[in-house]
Amino acid sequence: MVSEAPPFWWTRADWRAHALSPFSWIYGRVAGMRMDRARRATVPVPIICVGNFTVGGAGKTPTAISLARAARTKGLKPGFLSRGYGGSLDVTTVVDIDHHRARDVGDEPLLLAREALTVICRRRVEGARKLVTEGADLIIMDDGFQSARLHFDYALLVIDSRRGIGNGHLVPGGPVRAPLATQLRHASALLKLGNGDQADALIRSAARAGKAIFEANVLPVGGPQADRRPVLAWAGIADPEKFYRTVREMGLEIAETRSFPDHHHYSEDEIADLLDRAEKSGLRLLTTSKDRVRLEPGHGRAGELAERTDVIEVEVRYDDPASPAKIIEAAVNAARQRRLRGA
Repeated sequence: MVSEAPPFWWTRADWRAHALSPFSWIYGRVAGMRMDRARRATVPVPIICVGNFTVGGAGKTPTAISLARAARTKGLKPGFLSRGYGGSLDVTTVVDIDHHRARDVGDEPLLLAREALTVICRRRVEGARKLVTEGADLIIMDDGFQSARLHFDYALLVIDSRRGIGNGHLVPGGPVRAPLATQLRHASALLKLGNGDQADALIRSAARAGKAIFEANVLPVGGPQADRRPVLAWAGIADPEKFYRTVREMGLEIAETRSFPDHHHYSEDEIADLLDRAEKSGLRLLTTSKDRVRLEPGHGRAGELAERTDVIEVEVRYDDPASPAKIIEAAVNAARQRRLRGA
């Protein structure tokens, strides 16, 4: 899988997308067959897969967190399952936020572990079994929709309503991970995040196919703080513009932005540059929680940047507040039926 999405993926399809069409066809053919023919292992607890149609962030992590919170209100003990992308550990690991760093387990698992039991494992079947032995009675899988060898009882595909599916081409000509018809066939429901219209055509197709449709927004927790200085906003996520838009919607003035690749580990020079730019221009530093966890105190000026940078926390707020509970209930019921069938 491509680690960084080139900008042309997110604009109208041009000569580059069309020139890569033969490779996209091959990629899509293989990806579709792998999804359709995969032999998926089962575990004795419900599994919800939170995935997306495309490469790049669509809001999976805050969505997974919203489901875990809903599960706890229903008396369940949720556990997160992640591959630990960006981390160095290649063994099944229960994430410990007091011990592990982003370089060990990845940035997203550290955020998930704040909320609930979290296990990282390159082999998701082993990770799921570890969660069961640790007492989880509901597993929320962060990503893995197109490739996991686990049977999931409910597949929720998250789509950003502003980015949609980009130019609509499959990798490497575009951001789509597998043929849309195949993905829709394996999906249980779609979650449209935001108020844009770039996902509307796909939403209509999903609705016609009988898939449940949920809608929500990713919103900052709390309003603008007392510090009203102009901002130097920096982010190393799949869609930095989404973060900058959130900052502006909070009523803050962005004087400067610095964007980095998704899951980026910051060098000493980059850290020093951010601190020096803010100091020189009297700017307030702002970043995402995902970026904040990648700053490791004790490594040069990383601790100083972490201390001087404010974090914008976000959460998923559903148009229908009952949506997360409905998703949990559907997954639990599907798992019950699976067990009755002996699957």
